[in-house]
Amino acid sequence: METTQAIGEGLTFEKVWAALMENREQIKATAQQIKATNEQMKETDRRVGQLTNRFGEMVEYMIVPNLVTKFNELGFEFEKTHRDTVIKDPKHDIITEVDAFLENGDKVMIVETKTKPNIDDINDHIERMEKLRKYADLHNDKRKYLGAVAGVVFGDSEKTYALKKGFYVIEPSGDTFNITEPTGKYYPHEW
Repeated sequence: METTQAIGEGLTFEKVWAALMENREQIKATAQQIKATNEQMKETDRRVGQLTNRFGEMVEYMIVPNLVTKFNELGFEFEKTHRDTVIKDPKHDIITEVDAFLENGDKVMIVETKTKPNIDDINDHIERMEKLRKYADLHNDKRKYLGAVAGVVFGDSEKTYALKKGFYVIEPSGDTFNITEPTGKYYPHEW
């Protein structure tokens, strides 16, 4: 059997083999391009993550200094504010971070800040509040714990969801920010 025997019209084994080898090289080159693109995407994701974190920090720096004043206008008398508080109690499986922690002798307000809060962020804050309540109970802290979610951009459904879950909603308004209290059919949730 000759290797140059016709396989089809005008095709020889050598031509088919050469085409397969060329295709194989093209597949290798495409795989290398995909790998390079994946690496670029990972780097882009990393940079976007850093940028998002920076926006979150900006939200904190814009809002936190005036939180006490704004909440006191709503009738709270917060005396202390703490930023970026970390609670670690591995013995009781309680590890969480708090963006802003306002307190007085009767109440504690836990504020989570996000650039654009979503439903998952609000659910995460509920879990954080539950952990903090557990931690407070372990340390005989009987104060009422309340929560707030701050964001630069709130979608209508996210804002409604946060209020429905009993959180105060903090959002920009001109040169300052507003705090919307859960009222009417919604009420502030106490942990």
